[in-house]
Amino acid sequence: MPTPVRRAAVLGHPIAHSLSPVLHRAAYEALGLDGWQYTAIDTTSDTLRDVVDDLDLSWAGLSLTMPLKQTVIPMLGDVDPVAAATGAVNTVVVRPSSCSIALAGYNTDVHGLVAALREGLGSVQVSRAVVLGAGATAASAVAALAQLGCASPLVLARSLARTAGVQEAGERLGTTPVFGLLESAPEALAGADVVISTLPAHAADPIADALAAPVGGVLLDVVYDPRPTALSRAWERQGGTVVGGERMLLHQAAEQVRLMTGRPAPLAAMDAALGAALGVAS
Repeated sequence: MPTPVRRAAVLGHPIAHSLSPVLHRAAYEALGLDGWQYTAIDTTSDTLRDVVDDLDLSWAGLSLTMPLKQTVIPMLGDVDPVAAATGAVNTVVVRPSSCSIALAGYNTDVHGLVAALREGLGSVQVSRAVVLGAGATAASAVAALAQLGCASPLVLARSLARTAGVQEAGERLGTTPVFGLLESAPEALAGADVVISTLPAHAADPIADALAAPVGGVLLDVVYDPRPTALSRAWERQGGTVVGGERMLLHQAAEQVRLMTGRPAPLAAMDAALGAALGVAS
């Protein structure tokens, strides 16, 4: 009997650069999941409904990039509490139901952030933390910091008018973020146990140029292309510990694999595939 095909995909626009296929395919191979396929589908907010409507029980799930993480929420039958609180779903799991299929949404970015930061922190609890940026990933960062012990992180944005989404997420999470402007970042970062930069590529370069005081905490810059970022280099020069954004990518994908397959993710195999894709020497 032929092995039944099970499908999963990462959706976004543009999507050709995504490393999700590398990670998921490595997991399927290590788990011996013959017949499992993982592809990349170019999808916008306007075409997402068409993709969702075409799902059936041959599908295991979807990985979503912005802005689809928010667009998809009304299309789901169930949303995990963390995803509901952050207002972002990056993982859709397809399950059987009496009406053919049921779609459940999760946010594995929070898991990825926590696990990646633990690589730099160990078991240390976080007291003072700073989040750079105020978009959807910043809301996930606030949720991750709450799990690490910091319920009142400082969130720095270009404009306080851009912080409404993170403020609302903080209320749903039961946290009390404090808000300020990015221009104060060089001074604010010096005393932080953890800094999470959710800014797009090169947006944190001016902060890196202005970073003059010694630092002792852990920085996670979610950008991994280019890598290392200017902020990461400056942070290390000033004595801090850097956790690359690719570590978050690895751990959030591992949690997606667990949710979609129902089996523990083969982290070592996925890590090796990621390193090969990024040209990291083993």
